[in-house]
Amino acid sequence: MRVDLFDFDLPEENIALRPVEPRDQARFLVVGPQGDLQDKHVLDLPMLLQPGDALVFNNTKVIPSRLYGYRIRAEAKARVELMLHKRQSPDSWLAFARPAKKLNIGDVISFGTEESDISLSATVVSKGEGGEVSVQFSLSGPEFDQALMKIAELPLPPYIAGKRPTDGKDSTDYQTIYAKHEGAVAAPTAGLHFTDRLMADLAARGIEKHFVTLHVGAGTFLPVKVEETSEHRMHSEWGEVSPETAEALNAVRKRGGRVVAVGTTALRLLESAASDDDRIQAFSGDTAIFITPGYRFKAVDILMTNFHLPKSTLFMLVSAFSGMETMQKAYAHAIANGYRFYSYGDSSLLFRGAGEAL
Repeated sequence: MRVDLFDFDLPEENIALRPVEPRDQARFLVVGPQGDLQDKHVLDLPMLLQPGDALVFNNTKVIPSRLYGYRIRAEAKARVELMLHKRQSPDSWLAFARPAKKLNIGDVISFGTEESDISLSATVVSKGEGGEVSVQFSLSGPEFDQALMKIAELPLPPYIAGKRPTDGKDSTDYQTIYAKHEGAVAAPTAGLHFTDRLMADLAARGIEKHFVTLHVGAGTFLPVKVEETSEHRMHSEWGEVSPETAEALNAVRKRGGRVVAVGTTALRLLESAASDDDRIQAFSGDTAIFITPGYRFKAVDILMTNFHLPKSTLFMLVSAFSGMETMQKAYAHAIANGYRFYSYGDSSLLFRGAGEAL
């Protein structure tokens, strides 16, 4: 499919630079299976679901992962930024480098300052496409993790970071209240709307909650630069669905309940774990699943998700879930009515619609 089919105009004023407070007061566009639209708030979620439904949350935890350093080669010194996006071993990562053209295989990048009292360096092991590099660090395991916490920066999305600096408030704003397993370099942003109050209301309504882990990579921010969706390459991310969670979710559907993915990351992982007979299997490993219109969903019945970028893989995903025409209509409604877009913006609740492949 042509990528430009997923384009739309978004005014700058619709891009959220801070979340609303409290989190559960964000606006909530409900998109029904027939394309009908309702304006709600996230706190209304329990009454939009039925007792016996199950919410599936991604409990990954965002780590500081943007590093600023210097490549020193003979007398030449060049400033380099590394955006880590996927851990390969205790001391090696895949990263996006800027400017990548200043790096050669074997180059060493030094990080840290005298004030931080941290000595950390990385050697460029290989170079890939789109500025991607593989680097091996001088520290490993817990020592590396501790250094990263001290000298790296929280990786706000470029559409926020380009308009204001990261500050202390982002350390809590850009983390879900149930974040547990460190490893993500981007937040599963649909989950940012949940509060203890909302969790209590969901439990009182008889709605189950289950957790999976997908370490979201920086590839989620990369623009689609090809003209056809078939030419786009997704970056892989590591995820896990435990046997207990898979069994519990299959039991929910068997008794007539619905599986509600909180965020596209939870959805992509569940669909990666699903078999052709629509059962969710235990899963542990990498996934690079790319969902576009025509995909047959096997594991997820309802999707809660924020509003996404034009021509992005995530807008393609929601178009596959609820239908291209329905999502164009929904986004036009959201823009016209002042909904706030992207990571710190408002949210939506999507029901599988006519756009899904049968």
